[in-house]
Amino acid sequence: MIAGLHYLKHAFGHSDEEVVALWVENPYWQYLCGERFFQHRLPCHPTSLTKWRKRIGKAGCEWLLSMTIQAGMDTQTVNPKDFQSVTVDSTVQEKAVTYPTDGKLYERCRQHLVRLADRHGLKLRQNYSRKAPYLLLMANRYHSAKQMKPKRKV
Repeated sequence: MIAGLHYLKHAFGHSDEEVVALWVENPYWQYLCGERFFQHRLPCHPTSLTKWRKRIGKAGCEWLLSMTIQAGMDTQTVNPKDFQSVTVDSTVQEKAVTYPTDGKLYERCRQHLVRLADRHGLKLRQNYSRKAPYLLLMANRYHSAKQMKPKRKV
């Protein structure tokens, strides 16, 4: 029961209190944790999960994982060949990717040109270092509001 609650806790990212409360509402979770009939009471106090986790420690978690793998091999759910390589799908992970929109590309180009002018000793009358971030923000706002004429003007 407790091992099943820990699995559900980590699979869905809930706290100890949340997983115990959600267990009461979800018959699928109850079946996964070994119940044969729908229960209307809490399976245990949330602090029992913390105490159990501290009691078994890292070695107990590794033993539990090895027993789960062994049970999968005994029921032929997994093959030993499945453990030779790991495939990591990173498409679902959040990434800090910024997309090269026209406004961002214009701003980067302006920054590079100002740096080149400084490096070669050219005196610029105005480099728009203060005005450009505001104009980029306004261009993005016009774009999201589908106002293309003011966006092009900015």
